Amino acid sequence: MLSHSLSPLAFRLPRRGLSRPLPSCFPSDSRCLRCPCSLKLLNEHESRRRLVRIGAMDEGSTSFGDWGDNDGVVGNMLTSSEGEDSDGEIIINPVSDIDFSTSNERFVSSNDSLSLAAHRFAMIGKGHKKNRIKYGILVNAGLITFLTMLLLLVDCCAWRIVRIPLEPFFMTRPFFISAVLVSGVGYICVPLLHSLKMHQLLRKEGPVRHSSKRRTPTMGGLFFVPIGVVVAKSMCFSSIEVSGVATATLAFAAIGLLDDILSHVKNHNSGLSAWMRILLEVVAGTWFSFWLDATNISSPYGMYTFLKMVVPLPPPLGLVCLGKYYLSLTTLCFVSMGNGVNLTDGLDGLAGGTAALAFIGMSISVLPICPDLAIFGTSMAGACFGFLLHNRYKASVFMGDTGSLALGGALAAMAACTGMFFPLFISSGIFVLETVSVIMQVSFFKTTKFFRGAGSRLFRMAPFHHHLELCGLKEPIIVAGAYVISCWLAVVAGYVGLISA
Repeated sequence: MLSHSLSPLAFRLPRRGLSRPLPSCFPSDSRCLRCPCSLKLLNEHESRRRLVRIGAMDEGSTSFGDWGDNDGVVGNMLTSSEGEDSDGEIIINPVSDIDFSTSNERFVSSNDSLSLAAHRFAMIGKGHKKNRIKYGILVNAGLITFLTMLLLLVDCCAWRIVRIPLEPFFMTRPFFISAVLVSGVGYICVPLLHSLKMHQLLRKEGPVRHSSKRRTPTMGGLFFVPIGVVVAKSMCFSSIEVSGVATATLAFAAIGLLDDILSHVKNHNSGLSAWMRILLEVVAGTWFSFWLDATNISSPYGMYTFLKMVVPLPPPLGLVCLGKYYLSLTTLCFVSMGNGVNLTDGLDGLAGGTAALAFIGMSISVLPICPDLAIFGTSMAGACFGFLLHNRYKASVFMGDTGSLALGGALAAMAACTGMFFPLFISSGIFVLETVSVIMQVSFFKTTKFFRGAGSRLFRMAPFHHHLELCGLKEPIIVAGAYVISCWLAVVAGYVGLISA
């Protein structure tokens, strides 16, 4: 029978650099069984005496050299979570098999008690992991419950809003059709994107915790944006408004697709340069503005030529005629919304869920002016929710610039066709906040650098959701909070749109 000396049990605390040795009553050496046959040579008391090395390893630590030579012993690692949400990992390196005491045994040695306590302590983290996996499901369940109740309420009261009879489940039906189609197609497209190695390219200056997302496929907008557009167009085939909005959506999706492709060709996070992307967005927005000016769209204010380019505002403001400035506002709205959604797309489910709520708010706002655009909005909202089933925490796919620019372009096009810019500003409050945080960060840094010689920052990192991450908030908590705020903003935007129309 072979034997060797073992170091005492030690609890390693890397953050404080402390090491607590085992009390002197614990023997400094024990016997390690190398062969099952040797069990017959030990008495019952000796067979229970086993040692377990326990160490706490902080996040990001990968060195196991400090543990010494294990002589072929296999180590087990129990993690409290995966990736960036890990609260620390417990590593258990058994020197030999451990026989935990059962309730039928009358004698429990001090070694067994210590091993059992360590085992239970390690299993705590495993329970936390199961709970955290459920965060994304719970957040999505709350979101779909709110959206369903809101859409059913609007459908029940739609005849009072529009003053004309509408089909049953006028807004609920396109929402669920798109959601079911996108969620089903996602199970085919997500593995396909992964096999094509369309993986996310992370920013070097981004949060370190996002390193685990490096292998996640992107360009998910390729399958959920077209489905939302096709469902809306199939239900409003002859609507010229839906045709124009759908074309603008696909044009912005094409800009995002070009950006994503160049990013993978260059193997860098930035594909198109910032100025080139803005230039393409301005071109698309200007084209839509001229199309809007030359097209006779259905509007309760279109009976008079001078009222064609009006912006409805809540009483007592009423209608505000902008004339030719309406076209400039449309182009500015396209550029700002496209980049706003793109900046928000930094956490699992953040851009998709807030975009779905923004589409619902806009659909309620435009319902009295153009019911066909309300169908388009609910269809896109359903596509966003269907995508969330694959993009929820932890995400199996990202929408990429293909999806984010398309969503921003679709929201801007809905507002431009109806003049509902003020409800758009309200329902897209999260996108506005993210954009303003970046503008403030850059402006403050450049200003302080000019006057002081060294730049200062308002936030730890921009956009604002990264600042919250670095403040210690977990990713699902940030996303859930954004959903709650967006729910209120969608209701307010819908109400403002109804009283303005």
